[in-house]
Amino acid sequence: MSIDDAVDDGPASDGSAATSRTRGVEPVIDDVAAAAAVDTGPQRRRDLTMVRRIAIVAWVVFMIYEFVAYGLAFDRTRLIILLCLGMLAASIGRRKAISVIIDWLPFALILLLYDWTRDVARIVDMPTQWHLAVDVDQWMFGVNPTVWLQSHIKAPEPPWWEVVTSVIYMSYFIVPYAAAAVLWLRDRSAWRRYAACFVATTFLALVGYTLVPAAPPWAAARCTAEQVADHPREPTCMAYEGAVVDGGILGEVTPSNPDAQPYVERISARGWNFLNIHAASTLVEVGQGKANLVAAIPSLHAGLTMLLALFMWPRVKALGRTLFMGYAVAMAFTLVYTAEHYVFDIILGWALAGFVILVAQVVDRRWLIPRKKQREQQAGAESTATTEAAESDSPVSG
Repeated sequence: MSIDDAVDDGPASDGSAATSRTRGVEPVIDDVAAAAAVDTGPQRRRDLTMVRRIAIVAWVVFMIYEFVAYGLAFDRTRLIILLCLGMLAASIGRRKAISVIIDWLPFALILLLYDWTRDVARIVDMPTQWHLAVDVDQWMFGVNPTVWLQSHIKAPEPPWWEVVTSVIYMSYFIVPYAAAAVLWLRDRSAWRRYAACFVATTFLALVGYTLVPAAPPWAAARCTAEQVADHPREPTCMAYEGAVVDGGILGEVTPSNPDAQPYVERISARGWNFLNIHAASTLVEVGQGKANLVAAIPSLHAGLTMLLALFMWPRVKALGRTLFMGYAVAMAFTLVYTAEHYVFDIILGWALAGFVILVAQVVDRRWLIPRKKQREQQAGAESTATTEAAESDSPVSG
């Protein structure tokens, strides 16, 4: 399905209250949806089809220019603005332009609030966990998975397949938002549920790594148990890149490739060097340096990719399910292999996503679906009453 055909013809397309009720749009946003509805007739919509297609082509050209000039839009604010421009183009003749602002501005502001509140973790200053995830992974597998993977498959220089792991790692900053844009074009009601689940997962993860800050594998490999005995947040040893006595907290790496480094490395951006795109690798490393370095529990990378897979599961066919779930699993492998997260972090991220989806389903069953049925019954009764009144006033009936 093309973007041009993806915009749904639901409540946002014709503005009628009856259609809004049958699509199950929540009462709180009924008026907002009506305000965003397009008010052009069928002939006018046909006239705007060519305009819409030209606008979409112009947006694609602009995106190519943006990529060539500035690279991929890993910054969330810039990415959302670019996506909104695309949705504006795809909405011509289908919805009012204001509908993009009505839906996406609150979503963007809430995520901006998340960015502002991430530093609350520094204010709370809870003791950082350096051994918790290490011990759990060791208990589950008998070895540390990151140490095992880097011992067996890491090479001295990035092989071709590390391009895949680097792309998967960075796709986290694009794919969940691009999926949201496609959902918005196809079904605004589903988009609202996805946005609510997205925000809930993000803020619950924030609560998690604020109350339980934890160091990732790459940091544990740079520090010894003595250096972090007091549970420091960002000890100086975290900045040291190189071999540590006995491999630090994670233990020694014995690489099967004798030329590979004998210690755990943070290699999530290394694949870009294989393509000689050093600017991308530098951009990733700079961004990582500005982030919360001890926000490992739970893994939001794992949580949001699994949330996307679970949310899309009932909405796509077998191939789509395989791709979305495969994406979540590939992200998990990438995070462990590149020393960004422990398996324990990923399990907690997946559990968080499952919890949010479960709560959303309970809310649907207990409140939204019954209210939808009630509105449909009221609409049916009103329609019947109107029909009967019209028939009673008809001269023929007299």
